Amino acid sequence: MRKLLIPLIIISLVLGLMSVFVVDEGDRGIVIRFGRVLKADDDMAKIYPPGLHFKVPVFDSVKVLDARIQTMDDQSDRFVTSEKKDVIIDSYVKWKIKDFGQYYLSTGGGNRLTAEALLQRKVADGLRAEIGSKTIKEIVSEKREQVMADVLTELQEGANDIGIEVIDLRIKKINLPDEISESIYARMRAERETVARRHRSQGREKAEVIRAQAELEVATVLAEAERTARVTRGEADAEVARIYANTFNKEPEFYNFLRSLQAYEKSFNNKGDIMVVDPNSEFFQYMKEPTLKAN
Repeated sequence: MRKLLIPLIIISLVLGLMSVFVVDEGDRGIVIRFGRVLKADDDMAKIYPPGLHFKVPVFDSVKVLDARIQTMDDQSDRFVTSEKKDVIIDSYVKWKIKDFGQYYLSTGGGNRLTAEALLQRKVADGLRAEIGSKTIKEIVSEKREQVMADVLTELQEGANDIGIEVIDLRIKKINLPDEISESIYARMRAERETVARRHRSQGREKAEVIRAQAELEVATVLAEAERTARVTRGEADAEVARIYANTFNKEPEFYNFLRSLQAYEKSFNNKGDIMVVDPNSEFFQYMKEPTLKAN
């Protein structure tokens, strides 16, 4: 009896250890019984959270799956745009397991490489459909966000058959093949040069307008200054005439004398001038009698 007790104890310990399994933090476990996933009452795969759990030894096997968010950094792939131009796109996808039973069955026993191969095929199909309906300009700048959003929506709907949930899709880089890069850059340079010429033309037009306005303002200022100068000269001449008139009224003899001196100065200013005048005329009266007559 004692000889049988020790083997029974050993077998019991082995069976006890075989009936216990541990799921680590960040993982989830499913139990496979007779080749089928053990299901819960809602006909979904029974999920074992992190911790210590029990199973039927020998008949049950446990598959531990990573429940954390995964990153599939896709390889660069070539796509054709609506212009029949090739672009090379590098993207990545964030995903996690949603239906552990479906994931286990569709990926050949929960193989992550198989899951990402299936997901990569769906990503390529979605990008090919979207890129094929867009131009290079739209993909690079205008509709890049829309392309990612549309492909993400398609992936979220199509990834249910794999049992995964696609959280995000991002296009990291868009490259042009070497054979078309130069033509694209040349067209971009031509577009920039056209814009630059338009800006320069607009600048010259504005400069002409500003120059014309400045010339108009200068002409206006000069005309106003000339008018003011003429008014001032007229007022000065009037004042001189008034002074002369007052002087004449007060001292007519002195006025005649002063006017004669001015006439002498103007007449004899040039030594080459010749005057034929009667010496007895009134023009020389102050030369003959320089003394003023008192009133």
